[in-house]
Amino acid sequence: MATTRKNPSSTLFTLNVELVATTPLIWRQIVISGDASFAMLHHVIQAAMGWQDVHLHEFRVGDMRIGIPDAEYDEPDQPVAVEKRVRLDRRLAMGSIFTYRYDFGDSWEHRISVEQVRKRDDRYSDGPVAGVEAGERACPPEDAGGVGRYQEFVDIYESDPYGEETEQMRTWAGLEFDPARFDRPAANAAITRMLANGWIK
Repeated sequence: MATTRKNPSSTLFTLNVELVATTPLIWRQIVISGDASFAMLHHVIQAAMGWQDVHLHEFRVGDMRIGIPDAEYDEPDQPVAVEKRVRLDRRLAMGSIFTYRYDFGDSWEHRISVEQVRKRDDRYSDGPVAGVEAGERACPPEDAGGVGRYQEFVDIYESDPYGEETEQMRTWAGLEFDPARFDRPAANAAITRMLANGWIK
Protein backbone atom coordinates (compact mmCIF):
# COMPACT_ATOMS: atom_id res chain seq x y z
CA MET A 1 0.00 0.00 0.00
CA ALA A 2 1.47 3.35 -1.02
CA THR A 3 1.53 6.66 0.84
CA THR A 4 3.16 9.87 -0.35
CA ARG A 5 2.32 13.20 1.24
CA LYS A 6 1.46 14.88 4.53
CA ASN A 7 -1.92 16.24 5.71
CA PRO A 8 -3.89 13.22 4.53
CA SER A 9 -7.63 12.89 4.31
CA SER A 10 -9.11 11.47 7.50
CA THR A 11 -11.08 8.85 5.56
CA LEU A 12 -10.30 5.80 3.48
CA PHE A 13 -12.65 4.31 0.92
CA THR A 14 -12.77 0.60 0.15
CA LEU A 15 -14.10 0.14 -3.38
CA ASN A 16 -15.16 -3.05 -5.12
CA VAL A 17 -14.55 -2.88 -8.88
CA GLU A 18 -16.23 -5.47 -11.13
CA LEU A 19 -15.78 -5.80 -14.88
CA VAL A 20 -19.42 -6.14 -15.87
CA ALA A 21 -20.64 -9.32 -17.61
CA THR A 22 -17.39 -11.28 -17.27
CA THR A 23 -17.70 -14.95 -16.31
CA PRO A 24 -15.96 -15.89 -14.08
CA LEU A 25 -16.09 -12.38 -12.69
CA ILE A 26 -13.01 -10.18 -13.00
CA TRP A 27 -12.85 -7.96 -9.90
CA ARG A 28 -10.57 -5.90 -7.67
CA GLN A 29 -10.86 -4.48 -4.16
CA ILE A 30 -9.18 -1.08 -3.89
CA VAL A 31 -8.42 1.13 -0.90
CA ILE A 32 -7.97 4.84 -1.65
CA SER A 33 -7.92 8.11 0.28
CA GLY A 34 -11.15 10.06 0.48
CA ASP A 35 -9.45 13.22 -0.75
CA ALA A 36 -8.25 11.55 -3.95
CA SER A 37 -9.55 12.96 -7.20
CA PHE A 38 -11.40 10.91 -9.79
CA ALA A 39 -8.30 11.38 -11.97
CA MET A 40 -6.27 9.51 -9.37
CA LEU A 41 -8.95 6.83 -9.12
CA HIS A 42 -8.80 6.40 -12.91
CA HIS A 43 -5.06 5.70 -12.78
CA VAL A 44 -5.42 3.37 -9.80
CA ILE A 45 -8.14 1.37 -11.59
CA GLN A 46 -5.95 1.14 -14.70
CA ALA A 47 -3.06 -0.29 -12.69
CA ALA A 48 -5.25 -2.50 -10.52
CA MET A 49 -7.06 -4.05 -13.46
CA GLY A 50 -4.06 -4.24 -15.78
CA TRP A 51 -5.24 -1.85 -18.49
CA GLN A 52 -2.67 0.26 -20.38
CA ASP A 53 -4.50 3.63 -20.41
CA VAL A 54 -4.52 3.97 -24.19
CA HIS A 55 -8.23 4.75 -24.65
CA LEU A 56 -10.81 7.27 -23.47
CA HIS A 57 -12.64 6.78 -20.19
CA GLU A 58 -15.47 8.24 -18.15
CA PHE A 59 -17.08 7.94 -14.73
CA ARG A 60 -20.85 8.16 -14.18
CA VAL A 61 -21.91 9.05 -10.65
CA GLY A 62 -25.68 9.37 -10.69
CA ASP A 63 -26.42 11.83 -13.48
CA MET A 64 -22.95 13.34 -13.32
CA ARG A 65 -20.33 12.59 -15.96
CA ILE A 66 -16.73 12.88 -14.76
CA GLY A 67 -13.66 12.56 -16.95
CA ILE A 68 -11.60 14.58 -19.41
CA PRO A 69 -13.80 16.87 -21.53
CA ASP A 70 -13.61 16.02 -25.24
CA ALA A 71 -15.55 18.03 -27.83
CA GLU A 72 -15.84 15.00 -30.12
CA TYR A 73 -17.68 12.84 -27.59
CA ASP A 74 -19.27 15.23 -25.09
CA GLU A 75 -23.01 15.81 -25.05
CA PRO A 76 -23.81 19.57 -25.07
CA ASP A 77 -26.67 19.19 -22.60
CA GLN A 78 -24.59 17.06 -20.18
CA PRO A 79 -21.09 18.50 -19.75
CA VAL A 80 -18.26 16.42 -18.35
CA ALA A 81 -16.83 17.51 -15.00
CA VAL A 82 -13.03 17.68 -15.00
CA GLU A 83 -11.88 14.61 -13.08
CA LYS A 84 -8.85 16.33 -11.52
CA ARG A 85 -11.19 18.79 -9.78
CA VAL A 86 -13.66 16.32 -8.25
CA ARG A 87 -12.80 14.58 -4.96
CA LEU A 88 -14.14 11.17 -4.06
CA ASP A 89 -15.32 12.20 -0.60
CA ARG A 90 -17.46 14.99 -2.09
CA ARG A 91 -19.38 12.68 -4.44
CA LEU A 92 -19.34 9.27 -2.79
CA ALA A 93 -20.58 7.79 0.48
CA MET A 94 -21.05 4.38 2.02
CA GLY A 95 -23.17 2.27 -0.34
CA SER A 96 -22.65 4.47 -3.41
CA ILE A 97 -22.63 2.61 -6.73
CA PHE A 98 -21.25 4.17 -9.90
CA THR A 99 -19.66 3.17 -13.20
CA TYR A 100 -16.35 3.58 -14.96
CA ARG A 101 -16.24 2.99 -18.72
CA TYR A 102 -12.94 2.43 -20.47
CA ASP A 103 -12.42 2.31 -24.26
CA PHE A 104 -15.56 3.69 -25.88
CA GLY A 105 -15.15 1.22 -28.75
CA ASP A 106 -14.86 -2.03 -26.76
CA SER A 107 -16.89 -0.39 -23.97
CA TRP A 108 -15.44 -2.09 -20.91
CA GLU A 109 -17.88 -1.17 -18.15
CA HIS A 110 -16.79 -1.40 -14.52
CA ARG A 111 -19.35 -1.39 -11.72
CA ILE A 112 -17.88 0.23 -8.62
CA SER A 113 -19.43 0.07 -5.17
CA VAL A 114 -18.30 1.76 -1.97
CA GLU A 115 -17.95 -1.13 0.48
CA GLN A 116 -16.55 0.79 3.41
CA VAL A 117 -15.73 4.32 4.54
CA ARG A 118 -13.52 4.38 7.61
CA LYS A 119 -11.29 6.66 9.60
CA ARG A 120 -7.61 6.41 8.86
CA ASP A 121 -5.61 4.47 11.45
CA ASP A 122 -1.91 4.55 12.33
CA ARG A 123 -1.06 2.19 9.50
CA TYR A 124 -1.89 4.97 7.03
CA SER A 125 -0.72 8.04 8.96
CA ASP A 126 1.93 9.33 6.53
CA GLY A 127 -0.09 10.38 3.48
CA PRO A 128 -2.72 9.54 0.89
CA VAL A 129 -3.25 5.88 0.21
CA ALA A 130 -3.94 3.84 -2.90
CA GLY A 131 -3.60 0.11 -3.35
CA VAL A 132 -5.19 -3.20 -4.23
CA GLU A 133 -6.21 -5.47 -1.38
CA ALA A 134 -7.70 -8.36 -3.35
CA GLY A 135 -8.84 -9.45 -6.79
CA GLU A 136 -9.39 -12.34 -9.13
CA ARG A 137 -8.55 -13.14 -12.76
CA ALA A 138 -6.57 -11.28 -15.37
CA CYS A 139 -7.68 -8.17 -17.17
CA PRO A 140 -8.57 -8.76 -20.84
CA PRO A 141 -5.91 -7.76 -23.37
CA GLU A 142 -6.33 -4.29 -24.84
CA ASP A 143 -8.47 -4.19 -28.01
CA ALA A 144 -9.90 -7.65 -27.34
CA GLY A 145 -13.22 -6.56 -28.85
CA GLY A 146 -15.37 -6.19 -25.75
CA VAL A 147 -16.81 -8.64 -23.26
CA GLY A 148 -18.48 -10.95 -25.80
CA ARG A 149 -15.33 -11.46 -27.86
CA TYR A 150 -13.22 -11.86 -24.75
CA GLN A 151 -15.55 -14.52 -23.33
CA GLU A 152 -15.19 -16.48 -26.58
CA PHE A 153 -11.41 -16.22 -26.18
CA VAL A 154 -11.56 -17.53 -22.59
CA ASP A 155 -13.93 -20.39 -23.48
CA ILE A 156 -11.61 -21.62 -26.23
CA TYR A 157 -8.50 -21.10 -24.09
CA GLU A 158 -9.91 -23.16 -21.22
CA SER A 159 -11.63 -25.90 -23.27
CA ASP A 160 -8.74 -26.53 -25.66
CA PRO A 161 -5.57 -25.09 -24.07
CA TYR A 162 -3.20 -26.71 -26.60
CA GLY A 163 -5.28 -26.25 -29.75
CA GLU A 164 -4.16 -24.33 -32.80
CA GLU A 165 -6.71 -21.55 -32.31
CA THR A 166 -5.69 -21.16 -28.67
CA GLU A 167 -2.06 -20.92 -29.70
CA GLN A 168 -2.89 -18.19 -32.21
CA MET A 169 -4.79 -16.21 -29.58
CA ARG A 170 -2.00 -16.62 -27.03
CA THR A 171 0.52 -15.36 -29.55
CA TRP A 172 -1.65 -12.27 -30.05
CA ALA A 173 -2.37 -11.72 -26.34
CA GLY A 174 1.15 -12.59 -25.17
CA LEU A 175 2.49 -16.05 -24.43
CA GLU A 176 2.49 -15.37 -20.68
CA PHE A 177 -1.17 -14.36 -20.63
CA ASP A 178 -3.30 -16.50 -18.32
CA PRO A 179 -6.96 -15.46 -17.88
CA ALA A 180 -7.07 -17.02 -14.41
CA ARG A 181 -4.04 -15.14 -13.03
CA PHE A 182 -4.09 -11.83 -11.15
CA ASP A 183 -0.72 -10.42 -10.08
CA ARG A 184 -1.56 -8.28 -7.06
CA PRO A 185 2.07 -7.44 -6.13
CA ALA A 186 2.70 -6.15 -9.67
CA ALA A 187 -0.45 -4.00 -9.56
CA ASN A 188 0.55 -2.49 -6.22
CA ALA A 189 4.12 -1.91 -7.42
CA ALA A 190 2.76 0.07 -10.38
CA ILE A 191 0.57 2.19 -8.11
CA THR A 192 3.45 2.80 -5.69
CA ARG A 193 5.68 4.00 -8.56
CA MET A 194 3.01 6.39 -9.83
CA LEU A 195 2.48 7.90 -6.39
CA ALA A 196 6.17 8.09 -5.50
CA ASN A 197 6.96 9.91 -8.74
CA GLY A 198 4.01 12.27 -8.44
CA TRP A 199 2.39 11.00 -11.65
CA ILE A 200 -1.06 10.83 -10.08
CA LYS A 201 -2.75 13.13 -7.56
